[in-house]
Amino acid sequence: MRMVTTAATEKTFSHVPAIDGLTLAVEVRQPSGHPTLLFAHGFGQTRGAWVGTARALAAEGFRCVTFDARGHGESGHVAGGDYHMEQFIGDLRLLAHAELSKPVLVGASMGGLLGLVLAGEIDPTAFRALVLVDITPRWETKGVERILAFMQAHPDGFASYAEASDEIAKYMPHRAEKKTEDQLRPLLREGADGRLRWHWDPAMLNGLVSESERYQPRLMAAAAKVRVPVLLLSGGRSDVVSHDTVNEFLQLVPHAEHVVLPRATHMVAGDANDAFTREIARFVGELSSRDRSDAVTV
Repeated sequence: MRMVTTAATEKTFSHVPAIDGLTLAVEVRQPSGHPTLLFAHGFGQTRGAWVGTARALAAEGFRCVTFDARGHGESGHVAGGDYHMEQFIGDLRLLAHAELSKPVLVGASMGGLLGLVLAGEIDPTAFRALVLVDITPRWETKGVERILAFMQAHPDGFASYAEASDEIAKYMPHRAEKKTEDQLRPLLREGADGRLRWHWDPAMLNGLVSESERYQPRLMAAAAKVRVPVLLLSGGRSDVVSHDTVNEFLQLVPHAEHVVLPRATHMVAGDANDAFTREIARFVGELSSRDRSDAVTV
């Protein structure tokens, strides 16, 4: 395990071995003993998707654990490109049980789906609660197809950071500012040919993603068995979840709370980070108040 501590931000970085020996890049803000939030990003993202929220919530006294999923960012790639959902679920379970107290999972898209399967089907004791970020067990196909089309659109990479920034701006025209080179550097890797390509392993697009819709019955069955508190945060401008998929989810999980962030798309944390962070702090604060009330009653 390689560990680096940055005192100025109270951030610790390490490479944590998964069960199959592949390593996961993990960052922790705040030491053990604080209420823990475990953040699981969406497909094609990195732990950097959570940096604004993790910094803010760590400053409020939460222990914030972020990581790169296998095949993403600084985590290892699967030899031969044979990715499947059980590997990702196993990694999430490993990190959850590495904590001294049950964490609240904050899972965006893919990360939220993995959390549903883990909490509802495999290990009901893994999490204290779930925060699902713009994802439901059944999603809108056109929205996912739009995301995948962008991910598949540049197999030869980009000639420069400026070119990559321009393409991202076309994909997300609602964002007022373009990505800077500093913001893009963790997301792109320079190949032997000098071209810049995305950090994630393209082999994941074969199997894991192409067959994702066949997992929907399993995801719905798992959701119906979730018993921990649940908050669903959806983007009012999302094309991945809809009124229909949210209502279906709330029927499966009637105790879940649903909050819409009206100005956000599927990229909720990036589009409305302040509001997103406030909702998480509120939800976890209410959990703590409820726990204290139950303790007094007992």
